[in-house]
Amino acid sequence: MKKTIALFTYDPKCSIQSCNGIMQALGSKYNFKLFSKNELEYSFFNNVDVVCVPGGIGDADSFDTLFRNNSGRVKQFINNGGRYLGICMGAYWAGCHYLNLLDHVDAVQYMNRPGSCTHRPHAKNMPITWQGQPNTMFWYDGCTFTGTGQYQTIATYANGDPMAIIQGNLGLIGCHPESEEFWYDSYSWMRGRYHNGTHHQLLVDFIDQLVL
Repeated sequence: MKKTIALFTYDPKCSIQSCNGIMQALGSKYNFKLFSKNELEYSFFNNVDVVCVPGGIGDADSFDTLFRNNSGRVKQFINNGGRYLGICMGAYWAGCHYLNLLDHVDAVQYMNRPGSCTHRPHAKNMPITWQGQPNTMFWYDGCTFTGTGQYQTIATYANGDPMAIIQGNLGLIGCHPESEEFWYDSYSWMRGRYHNGTHHQLLVDFIDQLVL
């Protein structure tokens, strides 16, 4: 029986392209139900295994507006053992200024870190290492993770900073493994570099590890 992901969406602050990519990547193994900024009924998460917040434009004002009604219910779901998958904006929103889910760890901009291979937030085919294997992955001002808390590192950036981590029932990714081919074709410097779906399988493996 498929497990169920509650996927947050609110265009344009929350990228519909990221939502579609997540459903494309995970749809063969997971069911989806969508929620937005409107207040949820108390039973909404009863049959949910994972809450997923995708990429988007995730400043503090956006979070305060979009999660005003439901942040408490999302945190209660996680405190009761539910899983949280955050990609790019969703990973930032696990940090101390937003949902405050992480234990002695925070999500910060990678481009401002010592030794970062970029200092601009534009789209880039970012060099990474995933489970010991070198790769490149779509990135757009994604985060890394700092602090003294313990977590499992799944992927790193070129400077060694963590790019994808699992801490307890939180799975957070700074890049975009859900990316689709037209994302790359939208930028002249990215054309021809699509991963042909291999990153979708990485995302499947990541969430399977988080859930199981």
